[in-house]
Amino acid sequence: QVHLVESGGGSVQAGGSLRLSCVASGFAFSDNCMGWFRQAPGKEREGVATIDSSGKTVYAAFVKDRFTISRDNTKSTLFLRMNSLQPDDSAMYYCAKRASSAGYCDAGWIYALDARGQGTLVTVSS
Repeated sequence: QVHLVESGGGSVQAGGSLRLSCVASGFAFSDNCMGWFRQAPGKEREGVATIDSSGKTVYAAFVKDRFTISRDNTKSTLFLRMNSLQPDDSAMYYCAKRASSAGYCDAGWIYALDARGQGTLVTVSS
């Protein structure tokens, strides 16, 4: 059974940093495309970043070099380092696994998820 458990969210002031973690279990973590998406109240979910099985990363335009996604396959853990946080970054952040794709992350990954975590809340105050 697939499990994804996020942690690391919290409340910070604008300009601050957070590091999100997601511990995965129940599947071959290293062989899969993994990503983070976020959803703010009343808004559509939006993809934040992905990392494929080879370590290739892709970021949403709004990240603007502020966030870094990484993975530790030895610990089946996904990370998202977020710097220079702004109030618009406030949202629930979710770790997610793309459905079988041979480890590749495509542009439509957010619509092809087969697992996600419960989310961790990020609140950025001005």
